[in-house]
Amino acid sequence: MKTHVKALVVGGGAVGTSIAYHLARAGWDNVMLLERDELTSGSTWHAAGLLPLFNMSFATTHIHQYSVEFYKTLEAETGLNAGFAVVGNLRMAQTQERMDEYMLYASTAETCGVPYVFLTPDEIKARWPLIRTEDLKGALYHDTDGYINPADVTMAMAKGARQRGVMIERKWQADAFHWTGDAWEVTATKMVEKGGNLVPSDEQVVITAEHVVTASGNHAQRTAKMLGIKMPAIPVEHQFIVMEQDPALVEFRKDHPEHPVIRDADAQSYVREERGGWILGVYEKNSPARFEHGVPDSFRADLFQLDLERIEEQYMAMIHRVPSCEESGLKDDFNGPICYTPDGNPLVGPAPGLHNMWLAEGFSFGITAAGGTGYYLAQMMVDGEAEIDMASLDPKRYGDWMTTEFAARKNEECYDHVYVLHHPDEERPACRPLRTAPAYDRQKALGAQFGFVNGWERPNYYAPDGFNDHDSRSFRRGGWWQYAVEEAKAIREGVGLIDATAFTKHVVKGPGATAFLDWFTCNKLPAVGRINLTYALTDHGTTRTEYTIVRLGPDEYYLVSAGAWTAYDADFLRKSAAEKAGEFGYIEIQDVTTQWGVFAIAGPKTRDVLNEIVKDADPVSVLSNKRFPWLTMRNIELGMCPVRAIRVAYTGELGWELHHPIEMQNYLWDQLMTAGEKHGLKPVGARAQNWLRQEKSYRAFGTELGRDATPLEADLPRFVDLNKAFNGKAAMEAKGIRSKCVTLLIDGPPDADPWGREALYHGETRVGRLTSGGYSVSFGRSIGMGYVKPELAVPGTRLKVRMLNQLWDAEIVQDSPYDPTNEVIRIDG
Repeated sequence: MKTHVKALVVGGGAVGTSIAYHLARAGWDNVMLLERDELTSGSTWHAAGLLPLFNMSFATTHIHQYSVEFYKTLEAETGLNAGFAVVGNLRMAQTQERMDEYMLYASTAETCGVPYVFLTPDEIKARWPLIRTEDLKGALYHDTDGYINPADVTMAMAKGARQRGVMIERKWQADAFHWTGDAWEVTATKMVEKGGNLVPSDEQVVITAEHVVTASGNHAQRTAKMLGIKMPAIPVEHQFIVMEQDPALVEFRKDHPEHPVIRDADAQSYVREERGGWILGVYEKNSPARFEHGVPDSFRADLFQLDLERIEEQYMAMIHRVPSCEESGLKDDFNGPICYTPDGNPLVGPAPGLHNMWLAEGFSFGITAAGGTGYYLAQMMVDGEAEIDMASLDPKRYGDWMTTEFAARKNEECYDHVYVLHHPDEERPACRPLRTAPAYDRQKALGAQFGFVNGWERPNYYAPDGFNDHDSRSFRRGGWWQYAVEEAKAIREGVGLIDATAFTKHVVKGPGATAFLDWFTCNKLPAVGRINLTYALTDHGTTRTEYTIVRLGPDEYYLVSAGAWTAYDADFLRKSAAEKAGEFGYIEIQDVTTQWGVFAIAGPKTRDVLNEIVKDADPVSVLSNKRFPWLTMRNIELGMCPVRAIRVAYTGELGWELHHPIEMQNYLWDQLMTAGEKHGLKPVGARAQNWLRQEKSYRAFGTELGRDATPLEADLPRFVDLNKAFNGKAAMEAKGIRSKCVTLLIDGPPDADPWGREALYHGETRVGRLTSGGYSVSFGRSIGMGYVKPELAVPGTRLKVRMLNQLWDAEIVQDSPYDPTNEVIRIDG
C-alpha cells in the first residue's frame, strides 16, 4: 500500500469512484481511493438508479447531462455493462400549474441542449395504454432519460480507474487529517469483521497526500468533525418498494420497448419497470433525518424498517395511475438513508478554511450526479477551474451560523419538497425565522413578506393584512406582483426604503492591504472617501466575486458584496491574502457583516426625507453634490445614529446606502419612517429592487456574474483597468468574448414575465439564455438580462424568448435603458 500520493479520495461509492477515475483521466498518475467497507456499501447499493437529465439548476443540469453521456461509454472502455437503460422519462401533470412548471423546466432544459417534447393525455394513452390519463393535463417527455444499475456503474468506473492507475484500497477507514503546510497526512485504520460488524483493527498507516477529496456519503458528519468544519449533509430516509409481476405490463412488453420512467409529481412518486413488475419510489411527508451525529458502527449496507403507513397515499395514487398493478404483490422493500442538503444541491468544491481539501458530499441524486461531479471537480483540482460555474454547489454557501439541528430539519423539508410545485418565487418555511435584523418585527408589522438569504430574513415585498404569500405564488405573475409594481413605482416617482442588512461586509486593512487589493481586483482602487465597483477574478479570468470597495484610509478598506455569499467570499479573500502576505506585507481581514445594518433609501424625494433628520453645521448642503458627490462615502449623523453613508443606489435613482451600527437599527428605522411619512416614503422589498436594477442593466452576482464569464463578457470594461496587473488578467484577455451580456425588453404573455431561465432565439437558432427577468415599470413591458452570441449583442437586434412553451418578441436595448446618462442618480439638491 503506497503512503505518498498526489490525491486521496475518501469514499468508494459512485461519486468517489467517479472522482478517482476522472482525476486519473485528467492526467494525475498517483491517485488512491480508500473505502472503509466494500465499494457501493453506502447509499449507492440501495439507490433506485434513476437518471433525471436536468433540474432547474444550470450547473446541476450540466452535471447530470455529462453523467448520462459518460455512462454510455463505460462498457466500451472497461468491458463492464453499466446497466444503463435509456427508456425515457415521462413527467406527468395533473394541473395547469404543473404544466406551467414543466414549461419553465423545458425552457431551462433548452438552454442546456436537453431534448424534450410535450404530450397530450391522448398521446400518452396511445403510446402507453397502462397509464390512466383522463385526469391529466399533459406531460413533459425526455426520451434520453432512463435508469442505471448503481452497483454496475460504480464497478465499471472503478475498473476504469484501476486501468488508469488508480489504487483502490478497501476496508481502510480515514480516521484523522493533519495539514503539514505542504500536504495532508491522513491516518487510515484497517477495518475488520467482528460479529457481523466492521470494527477498527490495530493496524494503521499514515498516507501523505497533496490533495484530499472526501466523498463519504452518509458519514459526512464524521468527516466534518475530523476536519473541524460544518457540513449540512445529513441523510433522510427514502423508501421504495418492488412489486411482483404485473400481467398487463408483461403483455404490453411483448411488442413494445421498456416502459419509460413515470414521474407523477402531483402524487409525490416515481414508477419504473423492473422485471415485469414495477418499482414505486416516493417522496412523502414526515420522512425523518438519520445519523445527525454520525453513522453507528453497526450500520453497514443496512436498511431501516419499512413504514408503509407513511407511503400509503402514494401507493394508492400509483394504483390509480397504473390500475393494472393493483393485484401485484409486494416483492421487496427498501428504506435506506439518502444524504441531503437544505437546498437539495450537493456540496462540491474546496472546503472552507482548508488548503487542498475538496468536498463531494450531500448527494440526494448521487447516481445521476456522480459522473459529472467527477468530471467537473477534476477540472477544478487539475486545471484550477471548471468550465461551468460551480458556485451554486460550493460548500461555502452555508456559513458558520449553520447548525446540526438546522441542517436536519431543512433536509427533511427538502426531501418532502422534491415533488412540490417549485415556483421561482418559492419560499420554504422550516427553521424560520432564524437570522433576523433588529427591524424584522417592525417590517413584519408593516406587512413584509420575507425571503431567506443565507439564513437572513429579508423583505421580498410588503402586502396588506391577511395576505397569504404561499397562495400567491405562481409561474406567471403571482398575487404579490401588484405590490412589487407599487414599490418599484414609489422609488421611480417618490422615495422607498430597502433593508439590505444581509449584505456581506469585510474590512481589509494593514500595510499590505493596498497592494493586495490592487492585485486582487481588476478596477482602480478608489481614493480615500470614494468608492469603486470592482471584481475579483479566478485564475482563469472569470468573475469570482463582485465588490463595492469603500476606501476608509490609506490602508483601510470596507468591502461590500452579495449577502448570499458571505462565507464563500470570506474564504476566498482570506486564502488569497494569506498567499500574498509574504509579497505585500501584513493584511488583516475582518468579517463585519453582523456589526453593520444597511438601509438603502432611493427615489427623487430621498434628500427631502434625509434633510429632516440629518445633523450638520450646514444641513442644507451636507447632501449636495458639492459636499457629497455620487460614488463617495461620508460619515454623517441621522438623529443620534452615526451613519457611514455611501452615495450609490442599486435601483438607479438618487439614493444612499446607510450603513449603521446594528444595535441602532430600530432607532434609525423609526427616524426614517417618521421623517418620510409626509414625503410618502414606502418600504420596498427585494423583488421590486431586482426589477429596477435590470432597468439600469446592473449585473448581479450569481446571475449575470459568475465563474463561467469574464467581466469583459459581462460587458463591464469600464470596471476593468487594463493598465495595471491583476490576478486573472492574462487569462481574461486570452478568453476573448465568447458571449456577451445584454439587456432586453420583451413583449411577453399578458400575465407572465420571464424569470431568468429562458432560452433565447434568433430566427430558428438558439443563441443564448436569460439570466434575470422581471417587469419594467418604466417601460410597461417585461425585461430581462442574459447572454447571447457577441455578433448579436447590438441594440436593436430582434430575438425571441421561450416563455410558456411559446416564442415571444424581444429586443436588445442599450445598456441602462432607464436614465442611460445617469442624470437622475447624479441630480443635485
